[in-house]
Amino acid sequence: MSDRLMSVTAYTTLDYVEATAKGQEFEWESVAVVNATTDTEEPDAVHLQLELDNLSERHLPKHMEDLELTPEQARALAADLEKHAARVENASTDENDGGETST
Repeated sequence: MSDRLMSVTAYTTLDYVEATAKGQEFEWESVAVVNATTDTEEPDAVHLQLELDNLSERHLPKHMEDLELTPEQARALAADLEKHAARVENASTDENDGGETST
């Protein structure tokens, strides 16, 4: 993952995630960097940044996405991520327990 627009450091939220870029005429799997951050001085928004590694294929020019979120939007996203993470963990636990589910 060289030649990044994002700075990848020990403080980067996720420095390696599986990702898929989809377009009308292509679908391509890659790895990506994801970071959640704020400005150091006088933060006024949360930034969720995403950059896919596109060194092997050039479907997209080198770029990164930067979502600017209000604190309320960041909390809503965090809550949704927690909910879906719990669903995945519960499904994994159910599979390990022989497929039985509880209500």
